Amino acid sequence: MPPEWTGKHADVTATIRNEIANIKPFDALEQTHITNTLQWIDSGTNIFRLEPPDKPPKHLVAYFVLVDPEHQSLLLGDHIKAQRWLPPGGHVALDEHPKDTVIREVEEELHTKAVFLRNDEHPFFIAIIQTVGLTPGHTDVDLWYCLRGDIHDHFTYDKREFNDIDWFSFNEILQFDPVIFDAQMQRFTRKLMLQLKPHG
Repeated sequence: MPPEWTGKHADVTATIRNEIANIKPFDALEQTHITNTLQWIDSGTNIFRLEPPDKPPKHLVAYFVLVDPEHQSLLLGDHIKAQRWLPPGGHVALDEHPKDTVIREVEEELHTKAVFLRNDEHPFFIAIIQTVGLTPGHTDVDLWYCLRGDIHDHFTYDKREFNDIDWFSFNEILQFDPVIFDAQMQRFTRKLMLQLKPHG
């Protein structure tokens, strides 16, 4: 454990590291992102955003994806700054567990309570991205969490963050032009489809 990790910072960082190490990679790219993130954490650097938009220039972000398994659909927002359809989420505060970021952000952005899909409170997917849109140039390490949703639910949303929100079927995400989505959206969706596929 790096000497910089002490007290609460050490406990939270070690917990995050352990959860990332236990993500089952969808493909070689996700395995690379897991490996690189573990090396980044082990370097002892600060992994939390301290000041917006980019201090430090690489930091953790927690996404949450509301999933309706019965209708094979998920909820995305037309993000104002990124100028793409993304899952809602937010930057992980200093010494905050990303799961707690999700719980906080779902109330702030969709005004509802977080219900984790299949009671799984661990990150499902990880991606390292270079930001685009109106705040380009820094690196986000995105941890994606799955929440339970229903296409018949209606949400009020934070209009400072999104132009609109909408449900997309898995097939729509895979068939539409990928440039309108987060760059990892189609890979996440394929991984989710495998996870939800009945085993028999």
